[in-house]
Amino acid sequence: MAKGRTLNVNESTITVIHQNETDYICLTDMTTSFREGSGLIGKWISNKNTLEYLGVWEKINNPNFNYPEFGVIGQEAGTNRFIMSVGQWIDRVKSVGMIVKAGRYGGTFAHKDIAFHFAMWLSPEFQIYLVNEFQRLKDDENSRLKLEWNLQRTLAKVNYHIHTDAIKENLIPKEITKQQASFVYANEADLLNVALFGITAKEWRETNTDKNGNIRDYATLVQLVVLSNMESINALLIQQNLPQNERLIQLNKVAIAQMKSLSESNAMKKLK
Repeated sequence: MAKGRTLNVNESTITVIHQNETDYICLTDMTTSFREGSGLIGKWISNKNTLEYLGVWEKINNPNFNYPEFGVIGQEAGTNRFIMSVGQWIDRVKSVGMIVKAGRYGGTFAHKDIAFHFAMWLSPEFQIYLVNEFQRLKDDENSRLKLEWNLQRTLAKVNYHIHTDAIKENLIPKEITKQQASFVYANEADLLNVALFGITAKEWRETNTDKNGNIRDYATLVQLVVLSNMESINALLIQQNLPQNERLIQLNKVAIAQMKSLSESNAMKKLK
């Protein structure tokens, strides 16, 4: 179905998408392990008890909920001729709890609260496994976010060290030659390569025929941090309309200063 994160429940692969800052679980995927398939969604949403639950959910979470139309639906629900689809529900009450996506990766998606309600309607056992799997997914995501936050915090300390540390005697990247400064490089990526590594990507490949990848694949963590900083600085220099040869000289000076500073940084050593 839709491209996104997935949950594995009772041999079913269930897609989870993030839209409008909210997680939506694919109801269509949830029905694959049941004999009736996706037709179960129509039966579920036509049920009077389901509609009562959906109405309460929308009242709490949707400021644009169409109360009058929901009242009409409430009067119609329960009769033998009553049929409701997810698309009709969304259109008639301006629902925000459910989404219908067309196309190859389409399907019916619902806010996790509603998806859990549908899962209970399908099977209590299925619902328990779905809730546990969804919680596992969120725990994994929170762990990654915490790791990213800690890395960003450490890099912030590293950058502070760069700004406060003076340039020492031993210059890490070599100062570029006058010939290099006057040469026009094919792209901005090579401009940064020369400023930091002293050679272009092509020159590196020609002297490292036994290696796969490119010059940046073999860069150290310290070099990659400096390279990231240089990209931001280069963008500012471009906005200032500085010629490429002048930008190269400036970026080379930045590379020398930051490489020296970072190589002696305790915060950076913790990342290695």
